[in-house]
Amino acid sequence: MELIGENKAFGGQHLRYTHKAESTQCDMTFAIFLPPFASKEKPVPVLYWLSGLTCTDQNFMQKAGAMKLAAELGMAIVAPDTSPRGDGVADDEEGSYDFGLGAGFYVDATQAPWNKHYNMYSYIVDELPALIESEFPVTKERAISGHSMGGHGALVIGMRNPNKFVSVSAFSPISNPSDCPWGEKALGRYLGEDKTTWKDYDASLLLASKTHSVPLLVEQGTKDEFLHEQLKPQSLVHAAQQSDTQLTLNMHEGYDHSYFFIASFIEEHLEFHAGHMGLI
Repeated sequence: MELIGENKAFGGQHLRYTHKAESTQCDMTFAIFLPPFASKEKPVPVLYWLSGLTCTDQNFMQKAGAMKLAAELGMAIVAPDTSPRGDGVADDEEGSYDFGLGAGFYVDATQAPWNKHYNMYSYIVDELPALIESEFPVTKERAISGHSMGGHGALVIGMRNPNKFVSVSAFSPISNPSDCPWGEKALGRYLGEDKTTWKDYDASLLLASKTHSVPLLVEQGTKDEFLHEQLKPQSLVHAAQQSDTQLTLNMHEGYDHSYFFIASFIEEHLEFHAGHMGLI
């Protein structure tokens, strides 16, 4: 690993690193916030945050306002980049924002040329946590959250890996990517045109398929410009009813898709995860 940035915040440390990742076959960047007094003698649990389209590891750390409460709770936060990057990493031919660089969709691609580098699912589920737990004073207690494309990733990863994440939350997630323009484009190109192969990366389909025990919390603003065409949170509600899974969906009048929305309710999410981590 190479340290590329360091800031003191709320008595703790915000650190940025790059490292060579086997799953994505390129250098990956992540940020980690370590609360005060985190040490080998007193390791702390970790919240993994997955950001949305066009974002990097920096958006959440700089805009969400999460570190103050995380410091008080004794919770580390890890924010990875949203896709592989670098020389030789394939990008959308037209340079569009919703596919390719900055738009990994947290899947393991099966289609060339994307399958060489775009293996964000394996990176988030296996490789990154193993690195974090070997190099930093943290426990194996993990929760996961995210926004938009990252909300999709958090829901999918959390539901598919209940043995690895104690709780799952999302802000404005792409809830049913098999049935929205962003998801159809990304899943179709990363996974191929056979939609039966998409089901493992569709939160609504996963939620409807069986009862899930992992706690699920979702926030959505009513003035989100992507609400009806791309996000479709009601598909999660219908899926939870089908599988008899407990899901909390909070609709917030007047809020949009921005980090102003995330910052308004991030503390409730930190407390939600802290409760399941045994911190409160």
